[in-house]
Amino acid sequence: MKFSAPREAILASLQSVIGVIERRQTMPVLANVLLSAANGRLTVTATDLEVELVAVGDVELQEPGDITVPGRKFADIIRALPEKASVAFSSDGDRATVRSTKSRFALATLPAADFPSIEDINAQQTVRISQTDLRNLIERTQFSMAQQDVRYYLNGLLLEMDGRVIRAVATDGHRLAMAQIETSREGGTAIQVIIPRKAIVELQRLSAGTGDVEIAIGGNHVRIQFGNIRFTSKLIDGRFPDYGRVIPENPGKLVHLERETLRAALNRAAILSNEKFRGIRVILKPGLLVLQAHNPEQEEAEEELELKYTGEEMEIGFNVTYLLDALGAIETTTVELGFTDANSSCLLNAPGAVDSKYVVMPMRL
Repeated sequence: MKFSAPREAILASLQSVIGVIERRQTMPVLANVLLSAANGRLTVTATDLEVELVAVGDVELQEPGDITVPGRKFADIIRALPEKASVAFSSDGDRATVRSTKSRFALATLPAADFPSIEDINAQQTVRISQTDLRNLIERTQFSMAQQDVRYYLNGLLLEMDGRVIRAVATDGHRLAMAQIETSREGGTAIQVIIPRKAIVELQRLSAGTGDVEIAIGGNHVRIQFGNIRFTSKLIDGRFPDYGRVIPENPGKLVHLERETLRAALNRAAILSNEKFRGIRVILKPGLLVLQAHNPEQEEAEEELELKYTGEEMEIGFNVTYLLDALGAIETTTVELGFTDANSSCLLNAPGAVDSKYVVMPMRL
């Protein structure tokens, strides 16, 4: 196998896939990237058995072939070379050689046959959306995913296709985030899949560009094509909670506040909240919203915000971090908070918005 290419071309492919390689591996070959050269193109593949990334780029091909080389070492070598340098790659037996100007590197290799790959995912449904829409769906919901929860189906993001609507939902059992977009998708049965947390992190990074992506959903995998980069992930096998039952339909107490004013007040009050539980007391009074926090050192903080409210007084506790995360996902200058009673969750969203909703469960203080 022999090819040559500009440093930037090889580096772009490597940087697109290198994120899925874990630093500690159960199988040595998983620390490697698969290099496949044919028809003037180099295909670079990385996987951790859960997520697979494939990037394709043009090279000057002298001899086609397939080999695997240590992924992070190869990327570090290419990154450290001078800008616009020409790189020559060749492999012979169990060694690969990388040459550029007066530099030469010899890398150990493993056979391409040992590298696990995902071929056909047997796509049941496909849809085409813009990268911007995909990025917005992820950014508006991913912060509510659980981390290492024993309820494994919460350690990911629900992607739901229902008619023309694509919906993303994440919850850790204490809060919930939902965002949706309308597409040009015609027909198709409603389908729900759960994409793992690590895959969502990679998707968020990959969707930073422009243009469209094609999403294909199979029985056990989701595959998304970003131009010359192909993303494939296993799906979490589990049943996602009925999120519709968690979202309050008609909260009886609705208040509107300037988003930045509320966010700043919460940040100030949070300074003296309990560092472990992050609890904050929200007191709703006629014409006033009061935020109170205290900690085991008997320190206290109180913030008062004026608002238009004429209903009954109510007191409820929340995790202040959850409130701040939800506010960070809302982009409008005004935010709407919906309360039902002292034992029910709070609904946050942009006034009148139906394309995104955020629910924060109450906590006992």
